[in-house]
Amino acid sequence: MIKAILIFNNHGKPRLIRFYQYFAEDMQQQIIRETFHLVSKRDDNVCNFLEGGSLIGGSDYKLIYRHYATLYFVFCVDSSESELGILDLIQVFVETLDKCFENVCELDLIFHMDKVHYILQEVVMGGMVLETNMNEIVAQVEVQNRLEKSEGGLSAAPARAVSAVKNMNLPEIPRNINIGDINIKVPSLSPF
Repeated sequence: MIKAILIFNNHGKPRLIRFYQYFAEDMQQQIIRETFHLVSKRDDNVCNFLEGGSLIGGSDYKLIYRHYATLYFVFCVDSSESELGILDLIQVFVETLDKCFENVCELDLIFHMDKVHYILQEVVMGGMVLETNMNEIVAQVEVQNRLEKSEGGLSAAPARAVSAVKNMNLPEIPRNINIGDINIKVPSLSPF
């Protein structure tokens, strides 16, 4: 099972953190620091598998990571997961991000955090792998994008609310609202 997914840059700044096992916030920060120090010290030509370290669970846990340009993608897994399978999962996740953002970079992870989390949830949920077919993941992301565009996004919500109120066809504006013991007097409002 996947216990945590961490993405941080070459300087140790977290860009995405997802824990699938509860840890207090200070413990999470320690895990991120220890993981960065373990991973960043290693050369790029050595194995991408490490023992989990003392904080995340010791020898029962493994850190599986890939270093792409300025980002480290680190998956913390227990001993039941295949190292090569997780390495392939990291590759699928990065390639999916690359397809969705057209040459993904660190800024995409910062400014489109909601979309990155959505993509991650299409791949992994609750520490279990859901989907590894990149085309299926991209198709679901495109469906989500079309849905967001059809709704007009959050920026159009106030305008839609005003038009809905205008189209309510109230015969007259209520002056007093009585709900049980509560009496509310509505001030005079100018017509729209």
